[in-house]
Amino acid sequence: MSGPIAVDDRTEWLEADGQGGFASGTTLGVRTRRYHALLLAATTPPTGRMVLVNGLDAWVELETGPEFLTRQLYAPGVLAPEQGATLDSFADEPWPTWTYRLADGTGIEHELFVPRGRAVVALRWRLVGRRAAALPFAVRPFLSGRDSHALHHENPTFRFMEVTSAQRVDWHPYDGVPGVRALSNGRYHAEPKWYRGFLYSEERARGLDDTEDLAAPGVVQWDLSQTDAVLLLGTDGALPDDLNAAEGFSRLRRSERARRARFATRLERAGDSYIVRRDPGKTIVAGYPWFTDWGRDTFISLRGLCLATGRLADARSILLEWADLVSEGMLPNRFVDQGDVPEYNTVDASLWYVVAAHEYLEAAEAAGRPAPARDRKALGLAVQAILAGHVRGTRYRIRVADDGLLAAGEPGVQLTWMDAKVGDWVVTPRIGKPVEIQALWLNALRIAECFTPGYASLYAKGVESFARRFWNPAAGWLYDVIDADHVPGRLDPTLRPNQILAVGGLPYSLLQSDRARQVVDAVERRLWTPLGLRSLAPGEEGYTPRYQGGIRERDGAYHRGTVWPWLLGPFVEAWVRVRGGGADVRAEARRRFFQPLLDHLSEAGVGHISEIADAEPPHTPRGCPFQAWSVGEALRLDRLVLGTPELPQPERERRARSVAR
Repeated sequence: MSGPIAVDDRTEWLEADGQGGFASGTTLGVRTRRYHALLLAATTPPTGRMVLVNGLDAWVELETGPEFLTRQLYAPGVLAPEQGATLDSFADEPWPTWTYRLADGTGIEHELFVPRGRAVVALRWRLVGRRAAALPFAVRPFLSGRDSHALHHENPTFRFMEVTSAQRVDWHPYDGVPGVRALSNGRYHAEPKWYRGFLYSEERARGLDDTEDLAAPGVVQWDLSQTDAVLLLGTDGALPDDLNAAEGFSRLRRSERARRARFATRLERAGDSYIVRRDPGKTIVAGYPWFTDWGRDTFISLRGLCLATGRLADARSILLEWADLVSEGMLPNRFVDQGDVPEYNTVDASLWYVVAAHEYLEAAEAAGRPAPARDRKALGLAVQAILAGHVRGTRYRIRVADDGLLAAGEPGVQLTWMDAKVGDWVVTPRIGKPVEIQALWLNALRIAECFTPGYASLYAKGVESFARRFWNPAAGWLYDVIDADHVPGRLDPTLRPNQILAVGGLPYSLLQSDRARQVVDAVERRLWTPLGLRSLAPGEEGYTPRYQGGIRERDGAYHRGTVWPWLLGPFVEAWVRVRGGGADVRAEARRRFFQPLLDHLSEAGVGHISEIADAEPPHTPRGCPFQAWSVGEALRLDRLVLGTPELPQPERERRARSVAR
């Protein structure tokens, strides 16, 4: 499915806990982001993330002196120690595992995993082969206790003192911050120190603060020639008082290995990372390491992460959890990481919800597990509230116009998925009637007839207006925005990928076959790359070939050329549709468009698909290395659009008919 995994400081691994927390780092082992940590917990799942244990030093004591398995990067750019054990290999399945070779030839394997549903990380080091002589081994954890987006610095209020009992050590560095419990089968002794000036190279490259100080309370020691070294780290209450470290590790390991074995593919296992708890139900984290749950991302992702993989119970829980959040016809754009007040500043999240609810009910019916009447009622009420709010008019001048299309936007507010904003600068404002918003709106109106009849005439008017007003005969594709800035007749002909949703990615296409084919051909010719679609065609004003630099430079490039892998879902579905949807067409699409995504699973975020990539070759992955809608749309392509052989024949046939529809 994918190539060999690079062992360097740019390729990253992720272990998510199903609550919004995670462990992450580079395959080389050097931390390059403020988010790289062993124990990063969500205090109000999936938000309120705190970094509790940032990392550790691990070394063996040889006759010639200490030999380190780990290395740290310190300001101004010093990698220490200069030499240490040789890292022979890294593997990511079923979880991150490193194999080291000492100078005398001794092999040591280090594995790390996060069990689902616990703010815990389990670590083990063991000899590879036999060794007669003693091999003293030590680990020094580095602690902070900070917001995941912040940095930590030496201060007099950090509490180094610990409570120890047999195999257990408890630290409570700050008031109001979860404590840390360490369970091990080794010997702990206190040795409080500050380690200063850790440098995070990815933060420096992003133009952000990049150094911090970490507290090291003490050291755990073992003799690896006598026993495997086991260390469990968890938050308050996550590790019981009476848990034996070695037995607990073995039990967690068996359980987690069996759980992961139930996923059919590596991509499906990756998708599981984004489905997380939000009491009393579930939600979807948009991406790791810095996103929380975002409305539009959730409902785009849900179709692949849940529906394509048969996780109907999770889809139901997510949809019902969000149903209660409809306000004036809108759903939240996002939840902030600290605090639970959602932000309502998106025109499309609620429309994606209508699509996701519809496809969930269809999938449940097809699976022989139709949604109960109470769920249909709850989803129907949410859909009805969304449509009524849009017809009535809601925030940010979102309203139905006389032509049946949906107008939206006002200066200073970014409402579509092209939502980059720096200070007062909205990079891609798209005020008026954006093309993909019409595709979503008209799909929602057609779907609404299943929930609440009465929208047929508005749908017919909107479809007629779309066909008449959006076609750009001079270019041979669709305008990106009409009635731009709410000025009647003002047209934005910029070639962006948004028009692909009028052909693929939604249940119903809005274009006749000849125009649909022209749109798909234009998008393939000007916007397609092996990692996704460019957000702006080369040659258009503002086109930016690389996503790099400080905040202003990066946000300025975010939707002005930068490649987005999630858009491959709508594009490939459109490509298949305009060619009839036959088995040979789907096979060709899998080879041409899907295989490059599978190759990407060994790059950037191992086993996952990145948020974005540079517009120009070599299309370097950027942004979040682990992105929900990138993975979700890849799963939807694999299982629903292109067809997976393992699916039951009736389901394959139903989905093929849907693609060709």
